[in-house]
Amino acid sequence: MKRVLLILVMILFGGLILSQAQTAEELLAEGDALYQKMMDMETAKAALSKYHQAAGLLENKYEAYWRISRILYYIGDHSEKKKDKKSYFSQGIYYGQRAVELEPNRPEGHYWLGVNYGKYGEVRGVLKSLSLVKPIKQEMNKVIEIDRSFEDGGADKVLGRVYFKLPGFAGGSKKKSLEHLLKAKEFSPSDPLTRLYLAETYLALNEVEKARQELEFVLSLEDDPRWISDVAACKEAARQLLQDKKFRRQK
Repeated sequence: MKRVLLILVMILFGGLILSQAQTAEELLAEGDALYQKMMDMETAKAALSKYHQAAGLLENKYEAYWRISRILYYIGDHSEKKKDKKSYFSQGIYYGQRAVELEPNRPEGHYWLGVNYGKYGEVRGVLKSLSLVKPIKQEMNKVIEIDRSFEDGGADKVLGRVYFKLPGFAGGSKKKSLEHLLKAKEFSPSDPLTRLYLAETYLALNEVEKARQELEFVLSLEDDPRWISDVAACKEAARQLLQDKKFRRQK
């Protein structure tokens, strides 16, 4: 009798685990659907809630943790207050670190950890955040080692921006910035943020016509209000950059 009861308990417990795993997968899928179409904070936070619920059900929480790190980046990037940005990016760092601990040989955790490091440092200010340069480079170089094409060459895009933003005494290099951004462009020639970053780097190198071509490409893209597209923000930045005196002198 005891053996029968034990078998029944094992069957019920096993069924419960399976049910939870399926429910977690459904929650991740629902979160991903919200992520793909998000255009406002409400949708982004709804996706975050789905991912947190999934994390509570998963034994290995990697799939939830890297997604939480990703969505926190977007929420932080679209927050208005500096303290809110720092809070969200800090949380993004935490979940990125947890993801990397669980699956160190997959790219997602490394990538979003590095992105959140970068945005957190950007909010604090470059000179106050020089200590973050090394971990950002480490995470992005790890992504390149695992899968350079991940996020359409996202690691090269991030490194290109890091080398652009850093002052020379701290390892900044417009030449290295250009090399990484051109590599990112190979993976995703239509990515507006890569093209915008390229324009800024070209302009810093006094390659004004190449910079103009990149900006004109950004402005030619079809409007897309979704946060993940970056189109709206990049178009506005491109219009502002075209007001630079270097372009006016060229006319």
